[in-house]
Amino acid sequence: MKSSQMIHLLLFFSILGAALDVSLGDDLSEALQLLKVKAQLNDPSGVLNNWSPEAHVCKWYGVTCSDDQSKVVGLNLSNSGLSGPISPDYGFLTSLEMLDLSSNSLTGSIPPELSKLQNLKSLLLHSNSLSGEIPVELGLLKKLQVLRIGNNLLSGKITPDIGNLSELRVLGLAYCQFNGSIPPEIGSLKNLMYLDLETNGLSGRIPQEISSCEVLEIFAASNNKLEGEILSWVGSLKELQTLNLANNSLTGPIPTEIGGLSNLRYLNLLGNKLTGEIPRELNGLVQLETLDLSKNNLSGSISLSATQLKNLSALFLSDNKLMGGVPNNFCSSTSSLIQLVLARNELSGEFPMELINCSSLQQLDLSDNSFEGSLPSSLDRLQELTDLILNNNSFTGMNGSIPRELTDCTSLTEIDFFGNYFSGSIPATIGKLKNLVVLHLRQNELSGPVPPSLGYCTKLQLLALADNKLSGFLPPTFQFLSELSTLTLYNNSLEGPLPESFSLLKSLRKINLSHNRFEGTITALCGLHLLTAIDLTNNSFSGPIPSTLGMSMNLARIRLAHNHLTGNIPSQLGQLTELIFLDLSFNNLDGNLGNCSKLLKLSLHSNNLSGLIPPEIGNLIALNVLDLQKNNLSGTIPSTIKQCTKLFELRLSENFLTGPIPSELGRLTELQVILDLSWNSFSGEIPSSLGNMVKLERLNLSSNQLQGEVPPSLGELTSLHMLNLSNNHLQGRLPPTFSKFRLSSFLGNKDLCGPPLASCSSQAMEKSLSKGEVAGIVAAIVFISALICLAMLYIMLRIWCNWRRVLISSSEGSGTDLKREEMWIHGNEKRRNNSDYWKMNSWLAPSHDKHPSSTCIFHLKMDAESPSRTSA
Repeated sequence: MKSSQMIHLLLFFSILGAALDVSLGDDLSEALQLLKVKAQLNDPSGVLNNWSPEAHVCKWYGVTCSDDQSKVVGLNLSNSGLSGPISPDYGFLTSLEMLDLSSNSLTGSIPPELSKLQNLKSLLLHSNSLSGEIPVELGLLKKLQVLRIGNNLLSGKITPDIGNLSELRVLGLAYCQFNGSIPPEIGSLKNLMYLDLETNGLSGRIPQEISSCEVLEIFAASNNKLEGEILSWVGSLKELQTLNLANNSLTGPIPTEIGGLSNLRYLNLLGNKLTGEIPRELNGLVQLETLDLSKNNLSGSISLSATQLKNLSALFLSDNKLMGGVPNNFCSSTSSLIQLVLARNELSGEFPMELINCSSLQQLDLSDNSFEGSLPSSLDRLQELTDLILNNNSFTGMNGSIPRELTDCTSLTEIDFFGNYFSGSIPATIGKLKNLVVLHLRQNELSGPVPPSLGYCTKLQLLALADNKLSGFLPPTFQFLSELSTLTLYNNSLEGPLPESFSLLKSLRKINLSHNRFEGTITALCGLHLLTAIDLTNNSFSGPIPSTLGMSMNLARIRLAHNHLTGNIPSQLGQLTELIFLDLSFNNLDGNLGNCSKLLKLSLHSNNLSGLIPPEIGNLIALNVLDLQKNNLSGTIPSTIKQCTKLFELRLSENFLTGPIPSELGRLTELQVILDLSWNSFSGEIPSSLGNMVKLERLNLSSNQLQGEVPPSLGELTSLHMLNLSNNHLQGRLPPTFSKFRLSSFLGNKDLCGPPLASCSSQAMEKSLSKGEVAGIVAAIVFISALICLAMLYIMLRIWCNWRRVLISSSEGSGTDLKREEMWIHGNEKRRNNSDYWKMNSWLAPSHDKHPSSTCIFHLKMDAESPSRTSA
């Protein structure tokens, strides 16, 4: 099949060649090559339709021929909507001097066959989707003057063979994926005027050999990974007009030699790690128009002067460690300064009056410094000013308020006073700023009403008056703000209903009126189809949530918490496919929610929701936070919740949920902030699968009817720092790691033991014996104890009787009476040592009495009575 197609193709070109031979003569071979090129290209726009035998090749689209029309010397197919590869057949157009295939959708690699084009002077392949490396064969194009292959997917190292292109004037390799270092061989390009290497992955130091490119006018290597210092050799590039080394990792000071580049118009060193002070020598750059030293570690004072830099129109010094103020004589009436950005430094002092002389100034950004004091009333002299950004300083304003004169700067498009100490009211003349697009006055101490004249700033797109002390109603003139897209009025004392004219703000995308005193319904917000975020938290809005809110299909965030909203949650909210955040907590709502598959947070805390948790909850697969606590929900937790695998916070407490805790919860391994199931009626055992929640920090299962032992797997939750299992029916030994928790975490479970509760030993013995067995053991212990006591008493009596008999026997043998015996006993007892005493009492002499026991008893009684007798 393939061989048959090849035969047909050869036959076609043979017939075509015969036809072209008649019409084209000597141009036959070049025409054939171009038709082969066409055959490999996708041409949806049909720009190559006239590439046919009916027309002379020199009449074809994009083709340029020599003066005698005998050779094709140029081919320009740029921006023609072509796709496909770059054909190797271009290599047969040997007379070609210019090949421009830029700004198409060409793919594949750069064919090395292009090296056959020995007459080529310009090769433009930029802005395609070419991939692979730069072929080393391009180094053979000795006449090449322009090589632009940037803005592609080319990768690998920049081939050193480029250094062989001795005639090269323009080298454009920007916006690719090249890595490695800049080849020092570029220094061999003595005629190079334009070198663009920006936005690649180049690393290492900038080679000093580039200093040999003495006619270099533009050197751009921004957005790479270059490092090391900017060395003094850069001062030898006397023709340099643009030096852009932004967003690298260059270190060290700015070399003073840069000040000698008298032709320099654009100097951009932002986003590096440069240190030291700004060299005063830069004031010698008399042609300089733009200077950007932002985002470095520069210190010291500002040593530049727009008076000396007469052509300077833009100065960016933000995000450094500059101190002091703006130098005297910074500007003059002849200065060209249009943009001055000094934000995020350590500048201080009062508002720099020197800036009032910058009459051409359009953008002034002094934000995030330590300026203080009042704004000068002479600000109105800056008639060209469009952007005044002073946020995060300590300005107080003229007499504590925003100066009225500011509203005379009628060119202003942006005012940003965020985070200062402006007080008083917003100037009633604010409506004069007809061009105002941004008004940002958040976090000040402004008071009074919102001026009705603000409604005449009809170009306003952002209005931020939040975090002030504003009061009163919103003016009806807001209806004229037809271009307003962001409105933030939160944390004030505004009140009253929302004006019905809000429904006319069709451009509105974000509205935040939270923490005010608004009341009434929220129907005025319906029909705003571009809305993406609504926050009305902490007001007194009442009535139902309008179902038409579900028509704002771009809504991603809805916060209506802490109001007095009633009725059902509109099912239409379930149609909001972009909704990611829904907070309706602390209202009096009921009903269900539809399927919002992108929802990240759902908070319905403290409402009147009842019934079951629907199994469709498992469709909220993107959910991070689910808060349904303090409602009237009943039934079980649906097992489909296992599909919400991205949950990191789950709160279902204070409902009427029943049944066992589903083991499927153990699949929620991303759960981290809390799992709160407290104050329900869950029963059964705690599933051991909860031990899979290795990131969990807080677990509350208290006040349920849980039984059984605490699973040992919970003891392996190393991230857990808050645990409450109190008021259940749990039993058995706690995991050893639970000793770190408070005793109160386990109270109300009488059969639980182990630290921090009591030891399990006594409880374990009681648990192993029945009550009858325990009673029997106690009775046996008492009986045995009694027997032992009786036995000991009997032995003592026997010993005593035997001792008495010995004494009586001794008394009869010696003829002494009882009194002498008694005296002998008492008188000589002291002379007996202990050993004799115990020997006597341990001696069992035979009794001669017929009733020894009675005699013994009698003598015991005698001993008891003998003292009284003696005394008598």
